Amino acid sequence: MKSLRKHWQFYLLIIPAVLYFIIFKYIPMLGSIIAFKDYNVVQGIWGSPWVGLKYFKLFFDNPAAWDLIKNTLFISFYGIVACFPLPIILALALNEIRQGRFKKFVQIVTYAPYFISTVVLVSMIIVLTSPRLGIFNHMLEAIGLPSINFMGDPGLFSSIYVWSDVWQFTGYSAVIYLAALSGIDTSLYEAAKIDGASRLQKIIHIDLPGIMPAITIILILTVGNIMGVGFEKIFLMQNPLNLETSEVLSTYVYKMGLLNANYSFAGAIGLFNSVVNLILLVMANIFAKRISGNSLW
Repeated sequence: MKSLRKHWQFYLLIIPAVLYFIIFKYIPMLGSIIAFKDYNVVQGIWGSPWVGLKYFKLFFDNPAAWDLIKNTLFISFYGIVACFPLPIILALALNEIRQGRFKKFVQIVTYAPYFISTVVLVSMIIVLTSPRLGIFNHMLEAIGLPSINFMGDPGLFSSIYVWSDVWQFTGYSAVIYLAALSGIDTSLYEAAKIDGASRLQKIIHIDLPGIMPAITIILILTVGNIMGVGFEKIFLMQNPLNLETSEVLSTYVYKMGLLNANYSFAGAIGLFNSVVNLILLVMANIFAKRISGNSLW
């Protein structure tokens, strides 16, 4: 109470943020109860009859369930492998550039795609990969190769999704690491220069250890969201030809819950998804704390 009276201005500032999370994040969690009920609109959430684990069993008995989980995990792991290290490499490279104008130019070019909306980005992908009008197919035809229906090939869907993410988010993600690099004590570089360390040695022994806490935190959060592949972009990129690899848990929940009005079934899948993410987050945090000493809590 003494601290509250002394620093009441700071507590007042965090009240809106706390209320936001309580109202829009924690209270809606009560709605997860529909996963254990046979929900109908007339009786409401609390009046609908209990059915226990019926919808969880229904989901796992569905032959498509494991394909959905496999697609979700594959795209997520592919994304981590491709997207996670590149912002670190870009930040380290930019940190070594001494020419100010060129450095700013590279930052602008790599950062700008972040501001392109998902709808516009997917439209660009569809146009660029079009079998008749796409620039990629024109390039293939120019060297005597047949055109490819990129968006209709299930085997190419994951690569198109992930590498377009790389193009859009690498520059934005690098900003976090550049901020961490700017906080490293300059005396360390001066001491390394006196000792005759090369640029590569400075990166290995000064830069990487300096940004390791940021790398660890971002990796933990990324692992904790493995099952949460973005809905909007995948849904916009889907078509009947690539559903074999593009149907993931988030799009399936949308189709079952909103389009088919099977709210309890969709709620069960969504709850399973969230619990798995929570378990992965806790495990990644424990593992990171034991290995590097850095963690979320």
